[in-house]
Amino acid sequence: MHKWLAVLSLVCASVHAAPPTTINEDMDKLLADRGLLTHTIDQLEQVRQNVSSKASDLVVNAMGFLGVPYKRGGNSAETGFDCSGFVRATFEKTIGLVLPRRANEQAAATDQIDKTELRPGDLVFFNTMKRAFSHVGIYLGDGKFIHAPRSGSEVRVEDMRAAYWQRRFDGARRVAPIEESASKP
Repeated sequence: MHKWLAVLSLVCASVHAAPPTTINEDMDKLLADRGLLTHTIDQLEQVRQNVSSKASDLVVNAMGFLGVPYKRGGNSAETGFDCSGFVRATFEKTIGLVLPRRANEQAAATDQIDKTELRPGDLVFFNTMKRAFSHVGIYLGDGKFIHAPRSGSEVRVEDMRAAYWQRRFDGARRVAPIEESASKP
């Protein structure tokens, strides 16, 4: 359903971006008279707000784990987190979705997106152990992400634009159920 809404959004945007013509005005009038135009725009706005709210909740819950110590194989705030345990716990707490346990499995279970498409709540992956998708974090926006970095450290926010992270960036992924659950009534 969310793909249909995205297409409709583009169509509506292109119709309203075009110079006013009799055809466009007639089409808008017909859709408005039948209650379709207003209903569709209202639905799109509700979906946008729900997606934004889910992402906000995810980011807020992730930030609540700041300072939790790193623990290899850790998957709780009480005992500590490793990177994938942190991501898994955040998604489970926020939206009830249980992601796979390992970073490479999380990458395989999510939808690949371009780095330019990153939105808060998306996953960012890095090659930190000379193997693909060996580290994962949650994108916060403005080039920042939150993660459980390594032994002796704790959950913290870092900038993806730092040379270390730029060299090791392995890709971005989106967890589809955030959008799907947001678009359901």
